[in-house]
Amino acid sequence: MSQVANTIFSPELAARFDHLVTIYPLKRSALIPMLLYAQDEIGYVSDAVVTEIAQRIGIFELDVRNVLSYYSMLRTKPAGKYNVQVCTNISCMLRGGYELLDHCKHKLGIGHKEVTPDGLFSLEEVECIGACCWAPAVQVNYDFHDDLTPAKMDEVFQMYREGRGKDVK
Repeated sequence: MSQVANTIFSPELAARFDHLVTIYPLKRSALIPMLLYAQDEIGYVSDAVVTEIAQRIGIFELDVRNVLSYYSMLRTKPAGKYNVQVCTNISCMLRGGYELLDHCKHKLGIGHKEVTPDGLFSLEEVECIGACCWAPAVQVNYDFHDDLTPAKMDEVFQMYREGRGKDVK
């Protein structure tokens, strides 16, 4: 039975949240997983998401917002269908990360944390995504693309435009 009478989440996610708060010694420990799952389902962490998660955990909305503002992977505005995260940390920077970011900005016609007019792509400059050995690297939603050049990045964009899988070689 759901802890919130009128949930904004799917029945499956509401049930997952009900379970999450029971597996941690403190309900508050479920906050980050709940925010991530909610973002995956809704597309971003809206005010309604903040309100419901705070109710489910039994904490203040301000507590949720404090955590939300700390983690860069949590969004408070809708992203594109494909969220393109370009790493510019040291390994990627040394192997062309900034050039790749500039190429993405030019190709998509948007800047950091912006969304294309058709809603297909959003773009972010991010810190390390853990693919240093294969720099420069980009993460699109949960898919990694590495050892990129501007030409390879164009292939990645085309692949997503066409709705084709992940791997471009």
